[in-house]
Amino acid sequence: MSEDLTTKYEAVIGLEVHAQLQTKSKLFAGDAAAFGAGPNTHVSPITLGHPGTLPRMNKAAIEHAISMGLVCHCNIEKSNYFARKNYFYPDLPKGYQISQHTTPICSGGFVSIHTSTGRRDIQLTRIHMEEDAGKSIHDQHDGLTLLDYNRAGVPLIEIVTEPVLHSAEEASAYLTQIRKMVRWIGVCDGNMEEGSLRCDANISVRPRGSKVLGTRVEVKNLNSIKHLRHAIDIEINRLSAMCEKGEIIVQETRSYDADRGVTFSIRTKEDADDYRYFPEPDLAPFEFTDAFIDSIRNALPSLPDERAGQYVEEYGLSQYDAEQLTEDKELSDLFEKIAVSTPHKKNLANFLIGPLRAHLHLVNGSWNDVAISLENWHDLLGLVTDGKLGFSVAAQKLLPIMLEDSNANPLKLAAAMNLLQDAGDDEIGAWVQQVLDAMPDKVEEYRKGKKGLIGLFVGEVKKISKGKADPKTTTDLLTAHLNKKQ
Repeated sequence: MSEDLTTKYEAVIGLEVHAQLQTKSKLFAGDAAAFGAGPNTHVSPITLGHPGTLPRMNKAAIEHAISMGLVCHCNIEKSNYFARKNYFYPDLPKGYQISQHTTPICSGGFVSIHTSTGRRDIQLTRIHMEEDAGKSIHDQHDGLTLLDYNRAGVPLIEIVTEPVLHSAEEASAYLTQIRKMVRWIGVCDGNMEEGSLRCDANISVRPRGSKVLGTRVEVKNLNSIKHLRHAIDIEINRLSAMCEKGEIIVQETRSYDADRGVTFSIRTKEDADDYRYFPEPDLAPFEFTDAFIDSIRNALPSLPDERAGQYVEEYGLSQYDAEQLTEDKELSDLFEKIAVSTPHKKNLANFLIGPLRAHLHLVNGSWNDVAISLENWHDLLGLVTDGKLGFSVAAQKLLPIMLEDSNANPLKLAAAMNLLQDAGDDEIGAWVQQVLDAMPDKVEEYRKGKKGLIGLFVGEVKKISKGKADPKTTTDLLTAHLNKKQ
C-alpha cells in the first residue's frame, strides 16, 4: 500500500483457523481419519450419507476441542448440541455439514502474540466443532472435477477471532502461535501443507479513526503462513484503493493464487441465514460435568510460556534460549529430561538449539530419535564446560558419533581421537608467542586499535596446537601479550 493510503486507512482482520483433530477415526463414523491413503478408501455408508445411516459421537474429538479451549482461556459450554449447516457442493456428500453454530463448545478467550510492537492478546469469539468436507480436485483431468471423500467427516475445530487484527504481521504471528499450541498439546499435527491446519481471513478497511467496520471479504483456504501474509497485504491494498476511488465493495469469498500472487472472486459471501441452521435431529444434545472438564485440564502439559519462565528463573538461561527451547514440545521435553541430570544447563541449551537441531533438520529426524544416555550427555557437557573440549569440536566430531551409538562415551572418544584440550599454560604460551612472532604486522594493527584481530590470533593458535589449546586460556594469554607495554 502506498504511504498515503496506509496513513488514511486502517485494516480490520478476523481469522478463522480450521484444525483437523488428531483422532484415529472420524467425528461421526468409524472410518480412519489418517492422511495419505488412496482416494476414497477411508469411506463408509455413514461418511457418504447413505439413507438409513446414523452418526455416532467421537469422544476423543470432544476432549481435544475442550483442551484447546482451556489453553486459549475460553469458557467451556457445558450444554452442547450439533446443528445441520445446509449448503450444496460436490465434496459435501450428505448435502449438509454437521457443525455447531448457536452453541459453540468454547466461547471467548484469547491467544497472546508477540510482534515488533510488543505483546498483544487476540480476543477469540469462539471455538466450535464440525466435520470436514471432502476434497475437489480440478487439475488431474481436463474438463472434469475428481472427488476424494477420505477427508469428509474428519473432526475439525474452527477457532474464530474477533475482528481485532490490523496487519499481516499480526495475523501471521497469531497463526504461528495457534500452530504451535495445537502441536504442543497434541490435538492437531499442524501440517498446513497437508491441509490439517487451514486459515480463512476476513478483511476489511476503514478510514483511520472510524469505529464502523467496512464491508469484508473472505480469502479462503490459506495453507501457509507466507500465503496468509501475502493475501492479506494484497487485499488491504486492493480494498484501500477501492475506497479511495469511491467504489462499492461487495461482500464476497475470494481465493488466493500463489503462483500468480493474486486473489480472485469465487462467489458472493453467504450469511448465517443462508445456511438454514437447525439442530441435528440424529444426534442427542450432550452435557459436560465439572469433573469431566477438570480431568481434561489436569491432563494438559505445562505450556510454553510457563516452561520458558522456569528456564529463565530457575536455570539462568536467556529469554532467547528459553523461547527457542519451547518452540517445539519434543525439544522442550528432551531438554527437561537431560537438564535434571546435569548442572551445565547453558551448554545443554547451546547443543540442542544449535548443532543438534541442525543435524535433525538435515536428516529429517525427530527429537524423539535422540537416544544419547543421560550419563553421556553429562560427561560431554562437563568436558566442554571445564574447557577440556571445544564446543565446536564436540559438536562436529563427537556429537554425530554419539547420535549413531548411544553408548559411545565422550571422554573415551575424545581421548582416542586426540581431541582433548589438555595443554598447560606454558605450552599454550609458547604457541601464542610463536603466532605473534610470525605476524608482526597484525600485532601492530591490533595495538593501533584493530581489536577484532584477536579472533585471528586465537584461530592460528588453535591450528598449530591441533586443538590442544583451551580457547579461554589462549585468549587470556594473547590479550596479556598484546597489551603488554612496549
